[in-house]
Amino acid sequence: MTDQGATVWLTGLPSAGKTTIARALAERLRAAGHRVEVLDGDEIREFLTAGLGFSRDDRHTNVQRIGFVAELLASNGVTALVPVIAPYADSREAVRKRHQSAGTPYLEVHVATPLEVCSDRDVKGLYARQAAGEISGLTGVDDPYEIPADPDLRIETHQQSVEESATALHALLTERGLS
Repeated sequence: MTDQGATVWLTGLPSAGKTTIARALAERLRAAGHRVEVLDGDEIREFLTAGLGFSRDDRHTNVQRIGFVAELLASNGVTALVPVIAPYADSREAVRKRHQSAGTPYLEVHVATPLEVCSDRDVKGLYARQAAGEISGLTGVDDPYEIPADPDLRIETHQQSVEESATALHALLTERGLS
């Protein structure tokens, strides 16, 4: 076991499976004695960034705030699992650079679930609300999602189970000496 913390950023469309994978991995890591926190995007929006909307600037600010908290945790020996959409590549890159400048390990994981699958899952009813005209600015539908060009890991949840996804991510952490 290592006392080395790290940030594992799981990015992907709404209902891609980011939080489900993060929670499954957190359970495994805790069982092995690791200190782990899941910084869920929805919870962060409720408690830390409640005043922000969904404009590009607000989304960037949201990602930077979460990135700051994740780096703070990771630099203190906690594995911070961050299932947050983070739709813009430049916002994710700014978080990566913050970690690099602090010497804190950072992994980007693209939960690459196709839009059709996410829409069918529609865990929070967002796709249905967008289709009904109740909301706009839904990432991947009428607001952009910039797919990571070179993530540390790409997980295709439509082709593997939650356990297989968590296992692949755990293997990456082990390979990098972070679990």
